[in-house]
Amino acid sequence: MLDKDGIAKRIAREIKDGFYVNLGIGIPTLVANYIPEGINVVLQSENGLLGMGPFPFEGEEDADLINAGKQTITTLPGSSIFDSAMSFGMIRSQKIDLTILGAMEVSENGDIANWKIPGKMVKGMGGAMDLVASAKNIIVAMQHVNKAGESKLLPTCTLPLTGVNCIKKIVTELAVLDVLPGGGFKLIERAPGVSVDYIRQATTGKLFADDDVPEMSLN
Repeated sequence: MLDKDGIAKRIAREIKDGFYVNLGIGIPTLVANYIPEGINVVLQSENGLLGMGPFPFEGEEDADLINAGKQTITTLPGSSIFDSAMSFGMIRSQKIDLTILGAMEVSENGDIANWKIPGKMVKGMGGAMDLVASAKNIIVAMQHVNKAGESKLLPTCTLPLTGVNCIKKIVTELAVLDVLPGGGFKLIERAPGVSVDYIRQATTGKLFADDDVPEMSLN
């Protein structure tokens, strides 16, 4: 199985040269550390930054430079800082090529729930609703099962929805999956050492898999 850094490293391989990419809080923020060499991308943070770099080394943090998850970050040459109104103007006018988000649940129709668990304290939806409604492409970085071992890839989401029919691809500690236009998860790659049968058992939603599913390459 992959750890959180492994998930981020695999997602970084989906980023294309010239992309403008928004990174959500949680696992997606780690993607900034794994942008492949030779790929020129501009990372956007919804609190008002273009040109976000990797996390700073210990002792080099600047408390005034944070991402949407309030983590200290670095900026790259040519970066730009602005207010959240301009940031969401970029998002809503579809200037962002790819959004990478965390999720609590994803349905086989591409619905996403990633902001609220009933009965627990919630800080708010943040920019997630705008991102899933406006992004040209969305990849979810998430754990395949919850702490109780229950699948988070479901026929229908049980938690309050953030967006409907908007997720295209999911990367978990077990697999890379596409969400099919007609519904269902298509198994594209499996984590090293993880069998297709194990992924089937961990997926409650409809899963389609070929007989020979390749292992992920993280190099």
